[in-house]
Amino acid sequence: MKERMELALSRLAEIKTEKELPGDWQDFFVRGARFLLFLNEILESSGEPDPEWNGRLYEDILPDNYGKSWCNPDAACERLGAEYGPLFACVAAELRSAIRAVYEKETEELLIRMELLLQFYHMTERGFAEEGAAPEYAAYRSVFYDFVSDYFETEYALRCSQLVDPERDFAARIIREADLSDPSYLYRFGEYITDNELKLAEYIASLPQERIDQMADTYTEGYRMGFVNTGKDLGKKLSVNIRYPLGFERIIRKAMDNFEKMGLKNVICSSTGSIFTGRSVLKNGFFGANPNPQFDYDHREDLALILDGQLVSRRLECIEQGFKNVEALAKGHAGPAVVEEFGRAPFVPEDKKTAPRYDEKQRALDVRFRSENVRITYHYIPGEERSFTIIAFPVPAIGERFPEIFDAVVRINTLDYNSYQRMQGCMIDALNDCSFMHIRGCGKNRTELTVALQQPEDKSKQAIFENCVADVNIPVGEIFTTPQLKGTNGLLHVSRVFLNNLEYKDLSLRFTDGMVTEYDCANFDDTEKNRHYVEDNVLFHHKSLPMGEAAIGTNTLAYVMAGKFGIASLLPILIAEKTGPHFAVGDTCYSHAEDVPQYNPDGKEIFARDNECSIRRKTDPAAAYFGCHTDVTIPYDELGLIEGIRADGSSIRIIENGRFVLPGTEELNKAFDEE
Repeated sequence: MKERMELALSRLAEIKTEKELPGDWQDFFVRGARFLLFLNEILESSGEPDPEWNGRLYEDILPDNYGKSWCNPDAACERLGAEYGPLFACVAAELRSAIRAVYEKETEELLIRMELLLQFYHMTERGFAEEGAAPEYAAYRSVFYDFVSDYFETEYALRCSQLVDPERDFAARIIREADLSDPSYLYRFGEYITDNELKLAEYIASLPQERIDQMADTYTEGYRMGFVNTGKDLGKKLSVNIRYPLGFERIIRKAMDNFEKMGLKNVICSSTGSIFTGRSVLKNGFFGANPNPQFDYDHREDLALILDGQLVSRRLECIEQGFKNVEALAKGHAGPAVVEEFGRAPFVPEDKKTAPRYDEKQRALDVRFRSENVRITYHYIPGEERSFTIIAFPVPAIGERFPEIFDAVVRINTLDYNSYQRMQGCMIDALNDCSFMHIRGCGKNRTELTVALQQPEDKSKQAIFENCVADVNIPVGEIFTTPQLKGTNGLLHVSRVFLNNLEYKDLSLRFTDGMVTEYDCANFDDTEKNRHYVEDNVLFHHKSLPMGEAAIGTNTLAYVMAGKFGIASLLPILIAEKTGPHFAVGDTCYSHAEDVPQYNPDGKEIFARDNECSIRRKTDPAAAYFGCHTDVTIPYDELGLIEGIRADGSSIRIIENGRFVLPGTEELNKAFDEE
C-alpha cells in the first residue's frame, strides 16, 4: 500500500501542473487532484486539526458554490455533455467521501479513490492523444463498475466493523479526552462545523451537571427499559451503538458512563455517504452540519449509473461476509441509541433531470437489495434480541428562542408517564371492544380512513394496542397497533408534513385492503414528478406498501409547545407522531421480533404484532419485510374524528374536533389551555 500511495501522490502532483487535455476535462482532473492531495496533507498531519481545513474541505459544495461544482450534475453536464456529466459528477462526489477516512486514518479509503481518479485521467489522456477525443462513455462506466464491484468487500468489511466493534474508538476517544468547555474540539471529527454546532456545544457546556445527568439518564434508562419491557436479556449483550449530532458531547459522555455501568461498551461510528453505502439527506451515525442537502439528494441514486443484478448479488455477498468477519461482536450488539436533532431550515429539494435515477428494473433490484440487506443484518444482529431508543433535542438553528425551546423539549422528554399510561389505558380498553377505527379529517384535511383491527382470541388477557410510554420512543405519548390489512380502506391526507428531512405538500395515500394503491403530493407542477417523489422517498421504490402501524398520539403538551414557538414544521417524526394520530407505511413496529411476547403495563399481551405481510416470514422471508417504516401524522387541528366501531355497528368516540372526548382522557385537553 505504501508503494501504491507514493505512486499515486507523485502522479497527482504532476496532474496539477499538466495541460494535456482540453479546458474542462483538464479542470476536472486538476481540481480532483488538488482535493485528494489536500486530504493526504490532513492524513499525514499530527496535532490538532486546523479549523481552516473545515472551510476548504466543504466550500466546493456549499450552496453559494454548488452551481459551478463538479459534484453538481447540472454543471458537469453543461461542461462535459449530457452523456459524461452524471458519471463524472458521481466520481467527484465519491472523492469527497474520503474526508472522514483521513480523519480516522483509514489510508486505503483515500488511496482507492486516488487510483480511481488516476485511472480515469490516464484513459482520458490516452483518448485525446490517440483519437483526439475522450474514450467512449461505456469505457468509463466499465472502469467505475469494476471499482465498485472490486471494493464492495473492503468497504463493507470496514462498515460492519465500525457498527459493532468498540475497538474502533475514534469518536469515543474524542468525547472522553477533549476539553468539552472549548468547542474547538468539534473540528477533530472531520465533519462540517458551523456556528450552529459551536453554539450548541457552548450551550450544553453552560448547563449544570444535574441537567446533563437528567437528559443522559432519560436517554439511557429508556434504552434499558426497552429490554425490560420486552423481556429481552440485556445482560448477554456486549455493545451499544450511539448515534448523535455533534455538539451534544457532554450529554453523550455521561450516557457512555451509564451504558458502561449496564455492561455495554460504546460504539460510535461516522455517518457515511459514498457509492458503497449510499447517500441520504438523513444522517445515521455521528454527524455535523450538512453543507448542502441538495448535494446528497442529487447523488442518492448514483448507483443507477451501473446497477444490475450481478452488482446487487455482489453487494449482498460482501455485506454477509462483512458481518461474518465480526460475527461474535454482531451477536453481542444490543442495538442503536439515537439522539436526533431538529430546528434547521427545512429542505425542499430540486428534482434535477441530470441526476442519476433508477429505471423500473433497477427500482425492483433496489427493493430486492433492501429486503435482503435487512434479512442479513437481523441474522447477525438478531432482531428478537436487540432493542433501541430515540430521543430528540432542538439545536440553535431553530432561532433566537432556542434556550426556551430547549427547556420546553427537556420538559416534554422527561414527563411522568404514569398519568399517560392510565389515560392511554382507557383508550386501549375502549378500542379492544372494536372491530374498526374510523378517522376523518376536518377543514382542508381530506382524510377518510377505516382501519381494520385484529381481534384477540381472549380479550381478558390480550390487547390490540400497545400502551407506549417512554422507553424506546421518547417522549411519552401514543398507543399503536398493527392493523389487519383486509378491511383497511380509505384516504390518508395531510396538508403539510416533513418526513426524513424532506417536505411534502398535500401528501395523500389511498389504501385498499391495507395496501397503498394510489399516492400523490403537490410539491411540483408535474403530476409524474410528484408521484416519483413519493415513491422514491416514502415508498422507497416499492409500487405499494402495507399500513404497518395505526396509532393515536397523546402528547398534547408537545403539540401546544410546537404551536407556541411556531416550530410544528420543524419537529422530527419522533415528536410529531405523538401530536396526533399517525399511520406508518412499511414494516410493523415489531419487525423481526414478532415472536417475542410483548405486554402492556396491565399485564395483557399485545396481540397484534403480525399482519398478512409479516406472517410470510415463516414461508417466504423475502416477501415479509420491506426495510422501511415511515409515519405520517395528522395534527389535531386537522382532525375531525377518531372513533372505534364495534361489531354491532355502534361506535365510541375517542377524539372529536381535535379534542379527547373518551371518558378518562379529558385531562389530555388541559394542555390546550396553554395555547
